[in-house]
Amino acid sequence: MKLKVLLSIFWGLYIGLGYSQDVLTVQQAVEIALENNYDIRLSQNDLQIAKENVTYGNAGMLPTVTGNFSQSNSLQNSTQVQNTGVERSLDNAKNNSMTYGVSIGWTIFDGLGMFSRYETLKELEKQGDIQLKKTILTQVSDVISTYYTIVEQKNILMALDSTILISKERLRTAENRYSIGKASKLEVLNVKVNLNTDESAQVKQTEVVKNLKIALNNLMARDLDIDFDVVEDVQVDEGLVFADLLDKSKTHNPDLLALGIAKRLADLELKTVKANRYPTIRLNGGYNFAETESSLGFVAQSNSRGLNYGITASINIFDGFNQRRNERIARIRVDNVDLVASQQQKEIESSLLQAFQSYQTNVALYRLEEKNVQIAKQNLNITMDKFRIGTISSVEFRDAQENYIQAVTRYNSSKLQAKLSETLLKEIVGSIGFED
Repeated sequence: MKLKVLLSIFWGLYIGLGYSQDVLTVQQAVEIALENNYDIRLSQNDLQIAKENVTYGNAGMLPTVTGNFSQSNSLQNSTQVQNTGVERSLDNAKNNSMTYGVSIGWTIFDGLGMFSRYETLKELEKQGDIQLKKTILTQVSDVISTYYTIVEQKNILMALDSTILISKERLRTAENRYSIGKASKLEVLNVKVNLNTDESAQVKQTEVVKNLKIALNNLMARDLDIDFDVVEDVQVDEGLVFADLLDKSKTHNPDLLALGIAKRLADLELKTVKANRYPTIRLNGGYNFAETESSLGFVAQSNSRGLNYGITASINIFDGFNQRRNERIARIRVDNVDLVASQQQKEIESSLLQAFQSYQTNVALYRLEEKNVQIAKQNLNITMDKFRIGTISSVEFRDAQENYIQAVTRYNSSKLQAKLSETLLKEIVGSIGFED
């Protein structure tokens, strides 16, 4: 039986078994993770909290209305001497008072600090949105990387499966040769050892694939024991251009976007601090009811109700130079944000350039290893024919067989690294794309 016939049988069996499992595409994996992943859901909740905080009331721009109720009672032994000299005394004299009503307070001016606080709340909402985007990018990148690692390791497993078929055919040939006296028992034993080695590697590789599937299920936040198949073909985007990636990173990279928000927040903090230099004006009003009872005194009982209103104004005259200190600190923070932004821009450019260099190298290696696989496969076919007719030894055939497995392993590894480099570049830019 020719090697290509063996491989055809193997591929037919594999395809038939593959359809018995649910095939999970990379898009489906990403969609499931976006819906279920715990880190993404936590970031979504943080963003929702930031949205809830963006209100005029939270910024101090709306009036406050308070309901008040107070009651006090006392029992006292009292003695009173009036102006006329008459003395009055009473033991266990009861005194009761009760007040209740509604009060309203409204700060109408605080140096425009309320407006800077409201703008701060809106910027914090934008910051939460950017943080959510960063979390999504990270999780999507992890899902894609894990998915294609499964593809790589499964392709290696498939190569091991095929080499086991070859080893079994090789063993059958060696046993036939031994039965007619053209091979020694040692040759048969060596082939059996090689077959056992291949089967051991297959068992270990199967475990690697299963563990990677568990890791992907964990990223998708679903049952860890769900089995699935993956799409074997990995499409590498080989048309990435560094200049385009750099331009996109300036408008899409979440870290750079977050620094823009941080700069805005620092400016708003400075405005809020400066607002403390101006007076605070507050309107006050209310409607109250009051009742009092006294067992001893000129007034035994009284009731009152009515409206009260007014205005209060306050200004900081001297606070131990703390206002000046706070303003200096706020200005330093603004300068720090500018410095961090410049530093971060350089670091992102550096990371992007290094990732792009790795991407180019891995794409070149992937193309080279693709040719090596074809050569190794041709060599294995020729070696199999020569071994069958007895012109080469079992050891020489084993070398060709191992060379083929190593070539397949290097090819899958280089293709995975090229895909991971592509994914990393798009993560740094802030826009990840993926294919079936």
